[in-house]
Amino acid sequence: MNLSSPRLGLLVVVSGPSGTGKTTLCRKVCDGEKGVFSVSCTTRAPRPGEEHGKDYFFLEEEDFLARVDRGEFFEYARVHNRWYGTLKSYVYDYLRRGVDVFMDIDVQGAVQVRGCDDELVERCLTDIFVMPPSMEELRQRLSGRNTESAEAFELRMLNAEAELQHWSNYRYCLVSDTRESDEQRFRALLEGEKMRTSLVI
Repeated sequence: MNLSSPRLGLLVVVSGPSGTGKTTLCRKVCDGEKGVFSVSCTTRAPRPGEEHGKDYFFLEEEDFLARVDRGEFFEYARVHNRWYGTLKSYVYDYLRRGVDVFMDIDVQGAVQVRGCDDELVERCLTDIFVMPPSMEELRQRLSGRNTESAEAFELRMLNAEAELQHWSNYRYCLVSDTRESDEQRFRALLEGEKMRTSLVI
C-alpha cells in the first residue's frame, strides 16, 4: 500500500430531531474543499434568509416527483408533509474526488442510504445519530426559534419522539451537550472514520 494513496470521501449520514444541532455540526466541519454539506432538494417554502442552491434546491412538488420517476434521487422521503431528497450526481461526484459529503437527513432517508447496494456507498458510508439531552431541553430549543405555528410545532415534537426510536440503527450516537463539546466529539468521530482501509483507492 502506498502511504500517500488518495482516498475516497466519507459519506457521513447525520440524523436526529430538529433542534439537536446536527445541521450546525455538519456546516462547521465543511470547508468546501475536503468536506461539503450536501444540498438537498425540498418542496417546502424557503425560510427567511435561505437561498436556493445554498441551503436547499427549492422545487415544486410536480418537478420533485418527476425526478423521483427518473431515478435521480439517491434518497428521498416525505417529512412534515413536504418532500426532501438528495441527488445522486451531487453525492457520487464528490466521493470519487476524495471529498467528504455530509448528509443531514431524517431516519427514513438514512434507511434508504444504508440499503443502497452501490459499492461506492458501501465503502464510504458512516452514520451518526444526534440525540437531545432530554425531550424538555429539545422543546426549549425548538420553541426559541419561533418559526412555525403552534400546530406545526407540536407535529415536530411528535416526529422527534418517533425519530428517537431509531438511534440504535446508527453506528454512532452523539448525545448533545454544549456546542463546543458536540463539535469536539463530532470531529473526533470523523478523524477515526477517515482511517478506514475501505477508503483507500
